Amino acid sequence: MVDDHPIVREGYRRLLGRQPGLSVVAEAGDGEAALAAFVEHRPDIVLMDLSMPGGGGFSAVDTILADDPQARIIIVSMHQGAVFAQKAMAAGARGFVSKSSPPDELVRAIATVMGGRRALSTDVAQEFARTVVEDDPTAGLTPRERDILLMLMRGMNGRAIARDLNLSSKTVQNNLSQIRAKLGASGDADLVLKAQRAGLVPVL
Repeated sequence: MVDDHPIVREGYRRLLGRQPGLSVVAEAGDGEAALAAFVEHRPDIVLMDLSMPGGGGFSAVDTILADDPQARIIIVSMHQGAVFAQKAMAAGARGFVSKSSPPDELVRAIATVMGGRRALSTDVAQEFARTVVEDDPTAGLTPRERDILLMLMRGMNGRAIARDLNLSSKTVQNNLSQIRAKLGASGDADLVLKAQRAGLVPVL
């Protein structure tokens, strides 16, 4: 358990001490002490704060994983932003729980990571989902525009799309122009590429 605030560590210790099968084997207040404690005790889980003296949590994650690439690290931070969770996961952390989460979310995250899966507290997961929607350029398409784009991705030309949807070719071309403008695409090939990058998958 790594956090530079003793009162926070005390709270975690009491919480985890009430859980069957869980106990705190070591504590540290900075990254350097965290590595030393990890090497000595080889814990099943490391709970790691981000904002600490001595390089901070990200540096501590790097040094622990350099010693043991299989180390299970859960970041427990006051930061709720998806960018912090993304950075932590990219660095090798297995989970991210905000300090504003209910206590049971930390316990659940430990069980999830011990089970071989990644864990996010509910508030961080919601932030992740919101960010994904904002980053999806196809999110602003109308249902009709999305249908036309999916048909284009299946290899259909404008005339075939018009016939399938019982629309005029001019209407389909106008819709395609709107879709290209919304996605910033230079042409149909670029449009398909951008849609694929956004995760849009046509049903064949």
